[in-house]
Parts: sequence; C-alpha cells; structure tokens
Amino acid sequence: MQHQDTWSLGGHTFTSRFILGSGKYNMNLIKAAVEDAGAEIITLVLRRANTKKEENILDYIPEGVTLLPNTSGARNAEEAVRLARLAREMGCGDFVKVEIMHDSKYLLPDNYETVKATEILAAEGFIVMPYMYPDLNAARDMVKAGAACIMPLASPIGSNRGLATRDFIQILINEIELPIIVDAGIGRPSQACEAMEMGAAAIMANTAIATAGDIPVMAGAFKKAIEAGRAAYLAGPGRVLQSGASASDPLTGFLHD
Repeated sequence: MQHQDTWSLGGHTFTSRFILGSGKYNMNLIKAAVEDAGAEIITLVLRRANTKKEENILDYIPEGVTLLPNTSGARNAEEAVRLARLAREMGCGDFVKVEIMHDSKYLLPDNYETVKATEILAAEGFIVMPYMYPDLNAARDMVKAGAACIMPLASPIGSNRGLATRDFIQILINEIELPIIVDAGIGRPSQACEAMEMGAAAIMANTAIATAGDIPVMAGAFKKAIEAGRAAYLAGPGRVLQSGASASDPLTGFLHD
C-alpha cells in the first residue's frame, strides 16, 4: 500500500497541501475550498470574524478545519501581537499567520517587524506562520525567532501574477529546513503546480479562486494541480538539456543511416 504523503506544522499533521486565504470572504468560496480543494486550513481575518450580529464566519467553517487567524491590518509588531492574542482569547487556537504591512500601495510585508512579532508570539506558545518578502537572511531570522514555517509571497497580494519571485523562493526551499508555503499572487493552477514541483510544502490561494468564473471548478483544479506538482517533485524531474537534443528512442538512430 502506498504511503500517505502527509506534512506537519507545529506538531499537527495534514494531508492537504492547499490552504485557503479567506480575505475575499464568501460562503461559496469556503464551501468550495473544503469540498473541492480539500482545504484543511483556512485563514480567519479577525475584523471579519463577526461582521454582523446574525452572521459569523466561524459558523461556516466546518468542524475539523484548522483555523489560521491572521494579523491583516497590523502595521507593526505590537499591533500584530495584540491581534494574535485576541484571536486566542476568542477560541481560535494557537495558529497565527503574522501579516504586517504599512505600505498601502504595494502591500508588501515588513520583514523586520515580522521577525519581532514572530519572536514574541513563538515565546508565548503560538504556532507562528510568518508572511514575508522572500529574503534568505530575513527567513533565517524568522527561523531563529521560532517560526513554524516560512510563507514567502509569489507576487503582490491579490495580483494573480504568479511566481514573480520564483528564484528567491527556490533559494528558501533549498536553504530553509522549515516548510515553505507559497503565499500571495498565485493566479493559476499551473503556477501552483510549478511551485510544488520546486519543493514547496503547500500553497495558499484566495483571489485566484474567489474571482474565478466557476469557483468550485477552479478549487478542484487547484487541488489536482497541487497534487500533480507534489508528485512530480517526489518523482524527481528529469534532466534539462541546455543545448542540442537526446534521443528518447533507440530507433531514432536510423535517421543517421
């Protein structure tokens, strides 16, 4: 029997390598992510946890799915820590995605403040998942600070531009021993597949599915693409020739007769 391909985060084991970022929060998205994409982790933006008295996002996330509160809206480490503590007091568990941005134009994460928040929260027992701009030195600092994984952006958040930071993400995969979860900017299943082929542990997506013409179909496509990319990585992709060609069939030799 084939061994099940699982992965671990903060002492928890998961089988799905798709994580839903629920920034573009709607019920169809959550339902499709769980049923069609197989999501076992869903982010929770605290300011949307209870948007109306009669509506609470927590009521729509199925039992058994791990909640991942994020600190979206935090502009520095102090604000991020406050939001994380609030999430735990609300009963959202110990997982937290540290997301710190004070740049309103490009929405790029502040790696320096993220390291500070990671150190404080990890010391308090949180399973910290820092969202960051892919920089090896910053990633190493986050590892030292107690991060459970590293979450580099692929391209600007919500842009659907794909793996614009591909080479830098590959460096993190090669050099950092923690799981690398590619977050932000993945716009197509093919891009998710490529990131998994590179050796990423998981993919977080939101906009690509939330803005699709058919949300359930796109969610299913992401699941298949992530699984295919992971299988290709485990299989070991074949060599790439920089020039010339190589016969795959010995009969090709007859061309020289």
